[in-house]
Amino acid sequence: MGRTVTEKILADHLVAGELRQGEEVALRIDQTLTQDATGTMAYLEFEAIGIPRVRTELSVCYVDHNLVQSDFKNADDHRFLQSVARKFGLYFSPPGNGISHQVHLERFGVPGKTLLGSDSHTPTGGGLGMLAIGAGGLDVAMAMAGKPFYLIMPKIYGIHLTGKLQPWVSARDVLLEVLRRLSVKGGVGYIMEYFGPGVAELTVTDRATITNFGAELGATTSVFPSDEQTRRFLASQGREEQWQELTADPDARYSEVMELDLATLEPLIACPSSPDNVVPVREVAGRPVVQVLVGSCTNSSIRDLTVVARTLADREISREVSFEINPGSRQVLENITARGDLLTLIHAGARVHQAGCLGCIGMGQAPPTGGISLRTFPRNFPGRSGTVGDYVYLCSPEVAVASAIHGVITDPRDLGAYPEVTLPDRVLPGDERIEKPLSEVEAAGVEIIRGPNIAPFPTFEPMPETWRGRVMLKVADNITTDHIMPAGARILPLRSNIPAISEYVFHQIHQNFAHEMRDAALEGVYGLIIGGENYGQGSSREHAALAPRYLGVQVKLVKSFARIHKANLINFGIVPLTFANPDDYDRVEQGAEVVIPGIRAALLEGSTSVTVEVNGTPVPALIDLSPRHREILAAGGLLNWAR
Repeated sequence: MGRTVTEKILADHLVAGELRQGEEVALRIDQTLTQDATGTMAYLEFEAIGIPRVRTELSVCYVDHNLVQSDFKNADDHRFLQSVARKFGLYFSPPGNGISHQVHLERFGVPGKTLLGSDSHTPTGGGLGMLAIGAGGLDVAMAMAGKPFYLIMPKIYGIHLTGKLQPWVSARDVLLEVLRRLSVKGGVGYIMEYFGPGVAELTVTDRATITNFGAELGATTSVFPSDEQTRRFLASQGREEQWQELTADPDARYSEVMELDLATLEPLIACPSSPDNVVPVREVAGRPVVQVLVGSCTNSSIRDLTVVARTLADREISREVSFEINPGSRQVLENITARGDLLTLIHAGARVHQAGCLGCIGMGQAPPTGGISLRTFPRNFPGRSGTVGDYVYLCSPEVAVASAIHGVITDPRDLGAYPEVTLPDRVLPGDERIEKPLSEVEAAGVEIIRGPNIAPFPTFEPMPETWRGRVMLKVADNITTDHIMPAGARILPLRSNIPAISEYVFHQIHQNFAHEMRDAALEGVYGLIIGGENYGQGSSREHAALAPRYLGVQVKLVKSFARIHKANLINFGIVPLTFANPDDYDRVEQGAEVVIPGIRAALLEGSTSVTVEVNGTPVPALIDLSPRHREILAAGGLLNWAR
């Protein structure tokens, strides 16, 4: 039987296990990336492993999230990251150089390679024919140390593309349609692979938008083949020699297949406050807009900003709209400047910011109270923008610019003829500020610079034979990592200080959570969290596991978990249990006393279930873990186990 693109890459990188669905496999990782909001902790973890230099083919340390230097914290951490990169043999992309995923696609991505990144949107690399997976920082630290990455072998979901996108419809609309059909949990347990004649109609930039935004499906990653479009993109980057053809065999088989005719799509938009709350733009057209942001790792390429600029030729932005541009990289900014498009944007009334994540992670650009904000971003979770009760819609650059012109949500097809957009055969690389790895001799003399905000990595005790604690919080379905550990300009600078950032755990849901956990700790009581479906969706930030563990949370009992968050819980010694009977969720109340007899033995003996005694009433729970995961939890976390 023929193989898919995914299966070919997996087979080439398999270290242990068999490529059977549901089995744990270990993969060799060729490349890693980190960003600063997760990277500081990842490098503290790498230091704790105790080796002198990264052992991957290529690793890159990016600074793209926490760019606002409102006090010493971010500036200190930027220097820490630069010195770590020099010490341990990484490339370093400094503040203002661009968003990790956009820059990596441009300068480092290679078809057929594996990429592990401490950011959930790492699957962007799938647009180039890579197997690019988001993970927690500790998993990335282990990969940098030369260790394999472990995951449960997913199913492969084939999306068969036919036809060609119509004018004013773009790659963003492709994934909005997939989200509309499948929801934010529809990709859990799958790798999404795109195939069919419609693939040839999509550029690498288009594909990267789709694979990036595909993270919102809950999928492990998304993958496109490497073909003539891929070769053309790498040639424009001066890297054509790194191209290889990589396509699915004609008789390759997928677990499921979705048929998607690109020609039938129309402009779509995700309404507040979930990426899968998707409707045609025409259904919400006319709603007043006060802010429009174009950027983020999903839609900030040369192509995206060129479309916006050419649409704005001889037009201007509504005086009622704050229209803001966040370029994806220095390369993007240099090329739109050289081609004259930056001047068009400025003349039309755009506010142009530095290349970085900015408003997508809540680092500035918060919308006004009660006003609609349109964003070409990947997420619109409640409050993520920095404004409580926000009204954030997700859309394509075409919908964004049309709405900014008219001051209301607008179907871009109402603008008339689509602008002529051509892209350069060879781009300005824009990589002059990226530092290359130092030699081992040079690195030996580097001293790592640590500001006062960098706290030592906490240590955790092994799992006891019988666990006793209390239900400290009960939450609903689709709780995101933003709910658990918020982002934003006030909290993100504390990412390298676990005692400080732990004060904000569950802050959006229950502001006194950290205080109540400290009081419980004084009584010798540990915490258990009750949750619904798809618990922990969203970002890969391991702080959403590490900070609760620091406060004393040791068990989570939910209906189902998002993949990355479940892996992070295991890494830090929090046992992830699921209800054997989902209706039992309604029976467990916040504040209940809990005992789990024999939990350690259940883990180490391979039991698939355990009894959770809630106020003396038995509640059966399932243990869905690999043998390796069980050992890690018994040891109290991955670092304990590795040591």
